[in-house]
Amino acid sequence: MTYHSLWALWFLVPLAAIVFWTLVRKKKKNPTLQVGSVEILKSIKPTMKTRLMNVPFLLKALGIALAIWALARPQEMNTRIRKNVEGIDIVIALDVSDSMLIEDMKPLNRLEAAKETIKKFIEARSSDRIGLVIFAGESFTLIPPTLDYQLIIQRVGEISSASSAKIKDGTALGVALANASGRLKDSQAKSRIVIFMTDGENNSGTIDPETGLEIAKGYGIKIYSIGIGRDGPTRIPVYTRDIFGQKIKTYQPFESAVNEDLLSRMASDTGGKFFRATKENSLESVFKEIDSLEKTKIDVNKFTNYTELFPPYLRWALIIYLIGLFLGRSWLRRVP
Repeated sequence: MTYHSLWALWFLVPLAAIVFWTLVRKKKKNPTLQVGSVEILKSIKPTMKTRLMNVPFLLKALGIALAIWALARPQEMNTRIRKNVEGIDIVIALDVSDSMLIEDMKPLNRLEAAKETIKKFIEARSSDRIGLVIFAGESFTLIPPTLDYQLIIQRVGEISSASSAKIKDGTALGVALANASGRLKDSQAKSRIVIFMTDGENNSGTIDPETGLEIAKGYGIKIYSIGIGRDGPTRIPVYTRDIFGQKIKTYQPFESAVNEDLLSRMASDTGGKFFRATKENSLESVFKEIDSLEKTKIDVNKFTNYTELFPPYLRWALIIYLIGLFLGRSWLRRVP
């Protein structure tokens, strides 16, 4: 409950003072009679009228107090909040070529680091549709843009490398970019972005990266490109099985290289940004920056409805005052 005119309650202070002063004054003005003995008077009990002689005055005072309360206009406040959410449509394109198994990023390798970071990114979003595309020598859509975050996180956890998934190995950047852009072409969202993650150069696919970039630009899609891992000579794990069927991990030399010029141009030509993630924790910081750059727009409209509660107070004020007035003029009337 709230009050429109809270200042009106200050009138209760002089009213209380008047009531107190009147009752004290009446007690002092009670008539006295000098007698020789009060033994007889002690046996006389006061009548009902005597006991209730102050009731008319108190009822009228109560009626005035309720009228003052009504004057303060008590109200019931009902607030409704309407949120207008302008979400973002996001497609994450993740390289799953075997080079993503290189063990230079925690918790295990480049692929697992990317999967863990993607999961945290999805958990931090609230009203954005997110899709997932994977690619190696060819590209596949795991999930089209959706709000079912639990399903996306589940599918991210199931991602494996190209050799484990038995798909063509390689790095088809143009095909992956065209595929991710195609998933956003019918989007009605004002902001449509592709987070493109790879650790290599284009060496496969039927669509070259320039064509894929033109497709993204034509649909008005912003690209955040991320180059994963360190450049230079490294080792790539290779899994084989021995004569007993047990998995054996060995390592082969590998020359890791990210096409920074291409990834940087993909970002700059579409209004996005290019990042390098070469350390264990750098990939997480990259996604945090993307999260801060691409915020969901939420407009909050607040509506407050006030219901007036003073009519019952005013009605009872009038009734109680009239009762006090009637009793003072009839049954409880005091005659000088």
